[in-house]
Amino acid sequence: MAGNKVEICGVDTSKLPTLSHEKMRDLLARAQAGDKQARDELVHANLRLVLSVIQRFQNRGENVDDLFQVGCIGLMKGLDNFDLNMNVRLSTYCVPMIIGEIRRYLRDNNPIRVSRSMRDTAYRALKARDVLAYRNGREPTVAEIAGEIDIPEEDVVFALEAIQEPVSLFDPIYQNGGDAIYVMDQISDERVNEDDWVRDLSIRQALSKLQQRERKIIRRRFFQGKTQMEVAEEIGISQAQVSRLEKSALQQMKKYV
Repeated sequence: MAGNKVEICGVDTSKLPTLSHEKMRDLLARAQAGDKQARDELVHANLRLVLSVIQRFQNRGENVDDLFQVGCIGLMKGLDNFDLNMNVRLSTYCVPMIIGEIRRYLRDNNPIRVSRSMRDTAYRALKARDVLAYRNGREPTVAEIAGEIDIPEEDVVFALEAIQEPVSLFDPIYQNGGDAIYVMDQISDERVNEDDWVRDLSIRQALSKLQQRERKIIRRRFFQGKTQMEVAEEIGISQAQVSRLEKSALQQMKKYV
């Protein structure tokens, strides 16, 4: 990547055209009438949209080129199904289609294998949930979903849990212009015992080199298994500050361990 240039799947996105709303609608009308050249031009002009969507999935460890190609399939489905009479922008309509296609790809390629029957049950449950939510104007209960598709409640729960995408401990959950807060920062570990640490003299020496507040944060986080939020509330500072102080303290301790 150099400047605003991003090359992916052999496409230099810095050279992609930007179409006006009127030009986009004109191409859509021609494409839906069977004009292949107009459809190709429309797809080419919206590849930046695919690129912006796949950035949401960059921490999944998947090949970016593969995600880009799958996202393009979602884009083409969106273009083919877009209704020109709808009072909505093309990008607004296509983004959920692209996201949906990528999520299906990630589920189908999940190393945690889920049986076809379990996935089918989950998709039926999701469809029933949408129908019930529209019909009743509220989120349906598991019992209502189970009743709608006539299967036991526990089967609905198992199926929906089975298709949940695994979360990485290194997925960021919050960032506001500073250091990111990751999933791992929110997890406490009851197995951590202070005695397992202080037996090692070098760690004790490293702790002694820290400032009092940093030493308190390290003890609360790693000896007592508290989350950064719990430590922040106890000390009276923000969670972002706890995160920065923790990282700084660990870097200092590495010099002595």
